[in-house]
Amino acid sequence: MDFSIASILMLDGITNGAIYALLALATVLVFAVTRVIFIPQGEFVAYGALTMASLQLGRTPGTAWFLLAMAALVALLDGWAGLRAKQPLPALLLRLLRAAAAPVLIAGLAIWAGPRQLPLVAQALVTLALVTAMGPLIYRLAYEELADASVLVLLIVSVGVHFALTGFGLVFFGAEGSRNPSFWDASFSAGPLFLSGQTLIIIGASAALIVLLWLFFERSLYGKALRATAVNRLGARLMGISSGAAGRLSFTMAAFIGALSGLLISPTTTIFYDSGFVIGLKGFVAAVFAGLSSYPGAALGALLVGLLESFSSFWASAFKEVIVFTAILPVLLWRSLRDPHSEEH
Repeated sequence: MDFSIASILMLDGITNGAIYALLALATVLVFAVTRVIFIPQGEFVAYGALTMASLQLGRTPGTAWFLLAMAALVALLDGWAGLRAKQPLPALLLRLLRAAAAPVLIAGLAIWAGPRQLPLVAQALVTLALVTAMGPLIYRLAYEELADASVLVLLIVSVGVHFALTGFGLVFFGAEGSRNPSFWDASFSAGPLFLSGQTLIIIGASAALIVLLWLFFERSLYGKALRATAVNRLGARLMGISSGAAGRLSFTMAAFIGALSGLLISPTTTIFYDSGFVIGLKGFVAAVFAGLSSYPGAALGALLVGLLESFSSFWASAFKEVIVFTAILPVLLWRSLRDPHSEEH
Protein backbone atom coordinates (compact mmCIF):
# COMPACT_ATOMS: atom_id res chain seq x y z
CA MET A 1 0.00 0.00 0.00
CA ASP A 2 1.44 3.35 -1.06
CA PHE A 3 0.02 6.78 -1.81
CA SER A 4 -0.80 5.99 -5.46
CA ILE A 5 -2.73 2.82 -4.57
CA ALA A 6 -4.47 4.58 -1.69
CA SER A 7 -5.54 7.46 -3.95
CA ILE A 8 -6.92 5.04 -6.55
CA LEU A 9 -8.85 3.15 -3.88
CA MET A 10 -10.12 6.42 -2.45
CA LEU A 11 -11.40 7.56 -5.86
CA ASP A 12 -13.13 4.22 -6.35
CA GLY A 13 -14.68 4.48 -2.90
CA ILE A 14 -15.94 8.01 -3.53
CA THR A 15 -17.45 6.92 -6.86
CA ASN A 16 -19.29 4.00 -5.28
CA GLY A 17 -20.17 6.13 -2.26
CA ALA A 18 -21.85 8.68 -4.53
CA ILE A 19 -24.26 5.99 -5.74
CA TYR A 20 -24.82 4.66 -2.23
CA ALA A 21 -25.52 8.24 -1.10
CA LEU A 22 -28.40 8.55 -3.56
CA LEU A 23 -29.90 5.25 -2.42
CA ALA A 24 -29.40 6.16 1.23
CA LEU A 25 -31.17 9.49 0.72
CA ALA A 26 -34.07 7.70 -0.98
CA THR A 27 -34.27 5.21 1.90
CA VAL A 28 -34.32 7.99 4.49
CA LEU A 29 -36.92 9.93 2.48
CA VAL A 30 -39.31 6.99 2.19
CA PHE A 31 -38.92 6.00 5.84
CA ALA A 32 -39.33 9.54 7.14
CA VAL A 33 -42.54 10.13 5.21
CA THR A 34 -44.19 6.68 5.27
CA ARG A 35 -42.32 4.73 8.01
CA VAL A 36 -41.57 2.08 5.35
CA ILE A 37 -38.12 0.50 5.44
CA PHE A 38 -38.05 0.18 1.67
CA ILE A 39 -35.94 -2.91 1.01
CA PRO A 40 -36.81 -3.01 -2.74
CA GLN A 41 -35.03 0.31 -3.39
CA GLY A 42 -32.27 -1.63 -5.16
CA GLU A 43 -34.77 -3.22 -7.55
CA PHE A 44 -35.30 0.21 -9.12
CA VAL A 45 -31.55 0.27 -9.78
CA ALA A 46 -31.66 -3.09 -11.57
CA TYR A 47 -34.86 -2.21 -13.46
CA GLY A 48 -33.32 1.06 -14.64
CA ALA A 49 -30.12 -0.55 -15.89
CA LEU A 50 -31.79 -3.55 -17.53
CA THR A 51 -34.60 -1.52 -19.11
CA MET A 52 -31.94 0.63 -20.72
CA ALA A 53 -30.16 -2.53 -21.91
CA SER A 54 -33.39 -3.79 -23.51
CA LEU A 55 -33.81 -0.51 -25.38
CA GLN A 56 -30.18 -0.76 -26.50
CA LEU A 57 -30.95 -4.15 -28.06
CA GLY A 58 -34.02 -2.80 -29.84
CA ARG A 59 -36.47 -4.70 -27.66
CA THR A 60 -39.57 -3.54 -25.86
CA PRO A 61 -38.67 -3.78 -22.16
CA GLY A 62 -40.83 -6.04 -20.05
CA THR A 63 -41.17 -3.21 -17.54
CA ALA A 64 -43.48 -1.43 -20.00
CA TRP A 65 -46.01 -4.27 -19.80
CA PHE A 66 -45.49 -4.46 -16.05
CA LEU A 67 -46.34 -0.75 -15.77
CA LEU A 68 -49.52 -1.27 -17.80
CA ALA A 69 -50.56 -4.19 -15.57
CA MET A 70 -50.01 -2.16 -12.39
CA ALA A 71 -51.93 0.80 -13.86
CA ALA A 72 -54.84 -1.52 -14.64
CA LEU A 73 -54.84 -2.92 -11.09
CA VAL A 74 -54.73 0.57 -9.58
CA ALA A 75 -57.61 1.65 -11.82
CA LEU A 76 -59.65 -1.34 -10.69
CA LEU A 77 -58.95 -0.61 -7.01
CA ASP A 78 -59.76 3.08 -7.39
CA GLY A 79 -62.90 2.27 -9.36
CA TRP A 80 -64.09 -0.16 -6.70
CA ALA A 81 -63.36 2.37 -3.95
CA GLY A 82 -65.28 5.04 -5.88
CA LEU A 83 -68.27 2.75 -6.34
CA ARG A 84 -68.29 1.87 -2.64
CA ALA A 85 -68.17 5.58 -1.80
CA LYS A 86 -71.03 6.17 -4.31
CA GLN A 87 -69.09 8.80 -6.23
CA PRO A 88 -70.86 10.42 -9.18
CA LEU A 89 -69.87 8.97 -12.55
CA PRO A 90 -67.95 12.09 -13.77
CA ALA A 91 -65.92 12.22 -10.56
CA LEU A 92 -65.25 8.48 -10.76
CA LEU A 93 -64.06 8.72 -14.36
CA LEU A 94 -61.82 11.65 -13.46
CA ARG A 95 -60.35 9.63 -10.62
CA LEU A 96 -59.60 6.71 -12.93
CA LEU A 97 -58.07 9.05 -15.50
CA ARG A 98 -55.75 10.57 -12.91
CA ALA A 99 -54.67 7.14 -11.72
CA ALA A 100 -53.95 5.51 -15.07
CA ALA A 101 -53.36 8.19 -17.71
CA ALA A 102 -49.69 8.96 -17.03
CA PRO A 103 -48.55 5.30 -16.64
CA VAL A 104 -50.42 4.26 -19.80
CA LEU A 105 -48.89 7.10 -21.82
CA ILE A 106 -45.38 6.34 -20.52
CA ALA A 107 -45.75 2.61 -21.18
CA GLY A 108 -47.04 3.36 -24.69
CA LEU A 109 -44.01 5.59 -25.29
CA ALA A 110 -41.66 2.80 -24.15
CA ILE A 111 -43.43 0.23 -26.38
CA TRP A 112 -43.10 2.61 -29.34
CA ALA A 113 -39.46 3.44 -28.58
CA GLY A 114 -38.33 -0.15 -28.00
CA PRO A 115 -37.58 -1.27 -31.59
CA ARG A 116 -36.58 2.16 -32.91
CA GLN A 117 -33.01 2.38 -31.58
CA LEU A 118 -33.31 5.95 -30.32
CA PRO A 119 -30.19 7.94 -29.33
CA LEU A 120 -28.61 7.08 -26.00
CA VAL A 121 -29.92 10.14 -24.15
CA ALA A 122 -33.46 9.56 -25.44
CA GLN A 123 -33.32 5.95 -24.27
CA ALA A 124 -32.15 7.11 -20.86
CA LEU A 125 -35.07 9.55 -20.60
CA VAL A 126 -37.57 6.84 -21.58
CA THR A 127 -36.03 4.53 -18.96
CA LEU A 128 -36.23 7.17 -16.24
CA ALA A 129 -39.88 7.89 -17.06
CA LEU A 130 -40.80 4.20 -17.16
CA VAL A 131 -39.20 3.20 -13.85
CA THR A 132 -40.18 6.42 -12.05
CA ALA A 133 -43.85 5.82 -12.90
CA MET A 134 -43.68 2.50 -11.02
CA GLY A 135 -43.03 4.20 -7.67
CA PRO A 136 -46.50 5.61 -6.90
CA LEU A 137 -48.20 2.50 -8.30
CA ILE A 138 -46.20 0.22 -5.98
CA TYR A 139 -47.12 2.47 -3.06
CA ARG A 140 -50.79 2.36 -4.02
CA LEU A 141 -50.89 -1.40 -4.45
CA ALA A 142 -48.73 -2.51 -1.52
CA TYR A 143 -48.59 0.20 1.13
CA GLU A 144 -51.35 2.80 0.97
CA GLU A 145 -54.01 0.62 2.58
CA LEU A 146 -51.53 -0.22 5.36
CA ALA A 147 -50.36 3.34 5.95
CA ASP A 148 -51.28 3.23 9.64
CA ALA A 149 -49.84 -0.23 10.31
CA SER A 150 -46.82 -0.81 12.51
CA VAL A 151 -43.28 -0.51 11.20
CA LEU A 152 -42.87 -4.28 11.54
CA VAL A 153 -45.89 -4.98 9.30
CA LEU A 154 -44.63 -2.51 6.72
CA LEU A 155 -41.19 -4.17 6.85
CA ILE A 156 -42.76 -7.58 6.19
CA VAL A 157 -44.64 -6.10 3.22
CA SER A 158 -41.35 -4.66 1.93
CA VAL A 159 -39.76 -8.10 2.04
CA GLY A 160 -42.67 -9.48 0.00
CA VAL A 161 -42.44 -6.63 -2.52
CA HIS A 162 -38.70 -7.25 -2.85
CA PHE A 163 -39.17 -10.92 -3.68
CA ALA A 164 -41.98 -10.11 -6.12
CA LEU A 165 -39.96 -7.47 -7.98
CA THR A 166 -36.90 -9.76 -8.10
CA GLY A 167 -39.01 -12.56 -9.57
CA PHE A 168 -40.55 -10.25 -12.15
CA GLY A 169 -37.07 -9.02 -13.00
CA LEU A 170 -36.01 -12.58 -13.82
CA VAL A 171 -39.08 -12.96 -16.05
CA PHE A 172 -38.55 -9.63 -17.84
CA PHE A 173 -34.78 -9.69 -18.34
CA GLY A 174 -33.59 -13.28 -17.91
CA ALA A 175 -30.63 -14.49 -15.88
CA GLU A 176 -27.97 -12.92 -18.11
CA GLY A 177 -26.33 -9.71 -17.00
CA SER A 178 -26.08 -6.54 -19.08
CA ARG A 179 -23.78 -3.56 -19.29
CA ASN A 180 -24.70 -0.31 -21.02
CA PRO A 181 -22.45 2.02 -23.04
CA SER A 182 -20.84 4.96 -21.26
CA PHE A 183 -22.48 8.36 -21.52
CA TRP A 184 -19.04 9.99 -21.93
CA ASP A 185 -16.05 8.14 -23.34
CA ALA A 186 -13.44 10.75 -22.39
CA SER A 187 -10.60 9.89 -20.01
CA PHE A 188 -8.33 12.04 -17.86
CA SER A 189 -5.21 11.38 -15.82
CA ALA A 190 -3.92 13.24 -12.78
CA GLY A 191 -0.75 11.68 -11.43
CA PRO A 192 -1.55 8.08 -10.47
CA LEU A 193 -5.28 8.68 -10.87
CA PHE A 194 -7.14 7.74 -14.02
CA LEU A 195 -10.54 9.41 -14.35
CA SER A 196 -13.06 8.20 -16.89
CA GLY A 197 -15.81 10.44 -18.17
CA GLN A 198 -18.41 8.11 -16.64
CA THR A 199 -16.79 8.49 -13.21
CA LEU A 200 -17.07 12.27 -13.48
CA ILE A 201 -20.70 11.92 -14.56
CA ILE A 202 -21.47 9.70 -11.55
CA ILE A 203 -19.90 12.09 -9.05
CA GLY A 204 -21.33 15.22 -10.73
CA ALA A 205 -24.84 13.80 -11.14
CA SER A 206 -24.91 12.58 -7.54
CA ALA A 207 -23.74 15.94 -6.19
CA ALA A 208 -26.23 17.82 -8.39
CA LEU A 209 -29.13 15.61 -7.30
CA ILE A 210 -28.23 16.03 -3.62
CA VAL A 211 -28.24 19.82 -4.07
CA LEU A 212 -31.57 19.66 -5.94
CA LEU A 213 -33.07 17.56 -3.16
CA TRP A 214 -31.91 20.14 -0.60
CA LEU A 215 -33.47 22.94 -2.64
CA PHE A 216 -36.66 20.90 -3.06
CA PHE A 217 -37.09 20.38 0.68
CA GLU A 218 -36.08 23.91 1.63
CA ARG A 219 -37.73 26.02 -1.08
CA SER A 220 -40.70 24.19 -2.61
CA LEU A 221 -44.18 23.80 -1.20
CA TYR A 222 -44.25 20.06 -1.94
CA GLY A 223 -40.91 19.61 -0.19
CA LYS A 224 -42.17 21.40 2.90
CA ALA A 225 -45.29 19.23 2.82
CA LEU A 226 -43.11 16.12 2.84
CA ARG A 227 -41.07 17.50 5.72
CA ALA A 228 -44.25 18.24 7.67
CA THR A 229 -45.51 14.70 7.06
CA ALA A 230 -42.19 13.29 8.21
CA VAL A 231 -42.28 15.33 11.44
CA ASN A 232 -45.92 14.67 12.36
CA ARG A 233 -48.24 12.65 10.12
CA LEU A 234 -51.38 13.45 12.11
CA GLY A 235 -50.57 17.14 12.40
CA ALA A 236 -49.84 17.36 8.66
CA ARG A 237 -53.15 15.67 7.92
CA LEU A 238 -55.00 18.13 10.16
CA MET A 239 -53.36 20.97 8.22
CA GLY A 240 -54.73 19.60 4.94
CA ILE A 241 -51.68 17.67 3.73
CA SER A 242 -52.69 14.31 2.29
CA SER A 243 -50.55 11.52 3.73
CA GLY A 244 -51.44 9.37 0.73
CA ALA A 245 -50.25 12.02 -1.71
CA ALA A 246 -47.08 12.48 0.36
CA GLY A 247 -46.43 8.74 0.25
CA ARG A 248 -46.93 8.57 -3.52
CA LEU A 249 -44.61 11.53 -4.03
CA SER A 250 -41.89 10.00 -1.84
CA PHE A 251 -42.08 6.69 -3.72
CA THR A 252 -41.97 8.56 -7.04
CA MET A 253 -38.78 10.32 -5.97
CA ALA A 254 -37.30 7.05 -4.66
CA ALA A 255 -38.04 5.31 -7.97
CA PHE A 256 -36.44 8.18 -9.91
CA ILE A 257 -33.32 8.09 -7.74
CA GLY A 258 -33.08 4.30 -8.11
CA ALA A 259 -33.51 4.43 -11.90
CA LEU A 260 -30.92 7.20 -12.21
CA SER A 261 -28.48 5.22 -10.07
CA GLY A 262 -28.95 2.20 -12.34
CA LEU A 263 -28.21 4.29 -15.43
CA LEU A 264 -25.10 5.74 -13.79
CA ILE A 265 -23.50 2.47 -12.68
CA SER A 266 -24.52 0.20 -15.58
CA PRO A 267 -21.62 1.38 -17.82
CA THR A 268 -19.09 0.49 -15.09
CA THR A 269 -20.42 -2.86 -13.84
CA THR A 270 -22.53 -5.72 -15.14
CA ILE A 271 -26.04 -5.66 -13.69
CA PHE A 272 -28.15 -8.79 -13.22
CA TYR A 273 -31.83 -9.04 -12.34
CA ASP A 274 -30.95 -9.54 -8.66
CA SER A 275 -27.98 -7.17 -8.42
CA GLY A 276 -30.09 -4.39 -6.97
CA PHE A 277 -30.54 -6.10 -3.62
CA VAL A 278 -26.87 -5.92 -2.55
CA ILE A 279 -26.49 -2.39 -3.98
CA GLY A 280 -29.62 -1.18 -2.20
CA LEU A 281 -28.58 -2.91 1.00
CA LYS A 282 -25.35 -0.90 1.07
CA GLY A 283 -27.43 2.25 0.72
CA PHE A 284 -29.55 1.00 3.60
CA VAL A 285 -26.41 0.50 5.73
CA ALA A 286 -25.47 4.11 5.02
CA ALA A 287 -28.97 5.23 5.99
CA VAL A 288 -28.74 3.29 9.27
CA PHE A 289 -25.48 5.11 10.04
CA ALA A 290 -27.64 8.27 10.01
CA GLY A 291 -30.39 6.68 12.10
CA LEU A 292 -32.80 6.72 9.11
CA SER A 293 -33.44 10.37 9.90
CA SER A 294 -30.62 12.64 8.70
CA TYR A 295 -29.99 13.39 5.02
CA PRO A 296 -26.46 14.80 5.52
CA GLY A 297 -25.68 11.89 7.82
CA ALA A 298 -26.88 9.42 5.19
CA ALA A 299 -24.64 11.03 2.55
CA LEU A 300 -21.62 10.90 4.85
CA GLY A 301 -22.43 7.33 5.83
CA ALA A 302 -22.59 6.39 2.14
CA LEU A 303 -19.13 7.81 1.52
CA LEU A 304 -17.87 5.83 4.52
CA VAL A 305 -19.44 2.65 3.14
CA GLY A 306 -17.89 3.28 -0.28
CA LEU A 307 -14.43 3.84 1.16
CA LEU A 308 -14.73 0.86 3.50
CA GLU A 309 -15.75 -1.36 0.58
CA SER A 310 -12.95 -0.07 -1.63
CA PHE A 311 -10.14 -0.56 0.90
CA SER A 312 -11.60 -3.91 2.03
CA SER A 313 -11.44 -5.14 -1.57
CA PHE A 314 -7.67 -4.46 -1.49
CA TRP A 315 -6.89 -5.99 1.88
CA ALA A 316 -9.46 -8.83 1.96
CA SER A 317 -11.29 -9.06 -1.35
CA ALA A 318 -13.17 -12.25 -0.46
CA PHE A 319 -14.59 -10.68 2.70
CA LYS A 320 -15.38 -7.14 1.53
CA GLU A 321 -19.17 -7.66 1.68
CA VAL A 322 -18.88 -9.20 5.15
CA ILE A 323 -16.80 -6.26 6.37
CA VAL A 324 -19.23 -3.68 4.98
CA PHE A 325 -22.32 -5.30 6.46
CA THR A 326 -20.64 -6.14 9.77
CA ALA A 327 -19.84 -2.44 10.20
CA ILE A 328 -23.52 -1.85 10.89
CA LEU A 329 -23.39 -3.84 14.16
CA PRO A 330 -21.39 -1.38 16.30
CA VAL A 331 -23.53 1.47 14.92
CA LEU A 332 -26.73 -0.30 15.95
CA LEU A 333 -25.27 -1.12 19.37
CA TRP A 334 -24.19 2.48 19.91
CA ARG A 335 -27.59 3.83 18.87
CA SER A 336 -29.48 1.34 21.05
CA LEU A 337 -27.41 2.37 24.09
CA ARG A 338 -27.68 6.08 23.29
CA ASP A 339 -31.41 6.18 22.49
CA PRO A 340 -33.21 3.30 24.23
CA HIS A 341 -36.78 2.81 23.01
CA SER A 342 -39.72 1.15 24.63
CA GLU A 343 -41.77 -1.45 22.79
CA GLU A 344 -44.11 -0.14 20.12
CA HIS A 345 -47.81 -0.44 20.98
